[in-house]
Formats: sequence, C-alpha cells, structure tokens
Amino acid sequence: MITHDDAPETPALLLAAARNNADWCDAVCRGHGLRPEFTAGAWTSALRTPTLYPDAVSLTPDASASALVAAIDTASPGCSVKDSFAVLDLAGHGFEVLFEAQWIHRPAGAAAPAGAADMRLEWSEVASAEALEEWEAAWDGEESAGLFRPSLLGEDSLFLAGRAEGRIVAGAVATTGGGVIGVSNLFAGDEADTDAAWAAVLARIGARWPDLEVVGYESGDDLDAAVRAGFAPLGPLRVWLRTA
Repeated sequence: MITHDDAPETPALLLAAARNNADWCDAVCRGHGLRPEFTAGAWTSALRTPTLYPDAVSLTPDASASALVAAIDTASPGCSVKDSFAVLDLAGHGFEVLFEAQWIHRPAGAAAPAGAADMRLEWSEVASAEALEEWEAAWDGEESAGLFRPSLLGEDSLFLAGRAEGRIVAGAVATTGGGVIGVSNLFAGDEADTDAAWAAVLARIGARWPDLEVVGYESGDDLDAAVRAGFAPLGPLRVWLRTA
C-alpha cells in the first residue's frame, strides 16, 4: 500500500498505476478463459485479448520491446501494446501509435470534489450478472457483448452505476492492484454530467478505500475533466497497434 507517510516519489506512483492497470487487464482476460503472464518487466497474453484490451502492458521503463513483442500473438489482426512509460519504439515491429494519454493521480483521503452533494442520479454498486450486462450496454452505447464477465464482481473491483428513472446513464469501474485504486471506464450519458459523475464516483471510492491513492489515465476532454476533479497528471503513456 502506498501512503503519504511513505512520501512516494512520482516514479513509484507510475509503477503502481501501470501495475494496477495490468492487474485489471489480467482480470478481464481471465474472465474470458485466457491465462496471461506477469514478468518483472511486463504483463503479456500469448493469445489475443478481448476487444479494447491490450495484449501487453509494460510494467517498468526498461522493459524490452523485443521480448515483449515475442511474448504476444502478432499474427492476429488488432494486436496492441500499452507502453506505460511512452519509451518503447515498436515501429520496427510493425506497430503504429494508436493514441497517447496521461496517467493521473489523486491523493488518498482527498475530499470529494464539489458537486458530490448535488448529484441528481441515484448511485449504487453493480451486484448481479444482469445488472452488469445493463451497465456494459450503457457504457458501450449498444447491447452488451459480454466483455465484462460476472467473475469481475468481487472485492477487487467495483462497478458503479448512476441511474436516472431506473436507467443506468453514468458509471465507472474502480479496481485494486499495485497498492492503489484505479478508476477506468467512466462515462456519463446525455442525462448525466461528467463532473458530477466524477464527484459521485470519487465519493464512493473514498468511503470504501480512504487510505489508498487513486490513479487512472485519460486524454483530451476526459483529462480536463479529471483535473477538475482533483487529479494531477503523472506522466505519459502510449498505446501501439500492430498494422503490418
């Protein structure tokens, strides 16, 4: 666990954020019957991962690009790598940069941002397979494809849903791992507000895990919203997609 008493340097938080994200990718993949592996420098899956999830995540800045690529299935279309420190050069392995983003951090115990008390939605935890399907459909904007399996509903991950008149219109996922809490997949539909969604989600996380730092990654307008919610950028990451 990372605490303020430990006075962690930014590199420690970056390592924790990368590990947290890899742990979440691992849980999603294992829900689909895959058996990824962790090494000192990376998390990798020898078989293709579910849609939107990388085939590898670097865990340290000195991870070997060649070793990482050799551990994944580059023959199948759509193979991708999350370069957690934006230092790998995978162009020579047939990859192109898909997008760049910033890791973000919010201190443990920080008060929920203004707006939490004004949230008009009713927020609750997703606790059943049926509710998880509804959550995924609201997040994706289409009928659930079963990306998130019921095995993810447990102590290590928390699916939060904001409802308006009984329908899920906002949500997020919070996951343990790496001694921090990772927030991902935050969404707010037409009936919701992103700033208010962040406020409600962070209030729930703070109540459940008051002693843990909160991390994630965002880009563009989503990064701006996270900063308004009290996050600070930690450092860049890059996602590579194999195109050749």
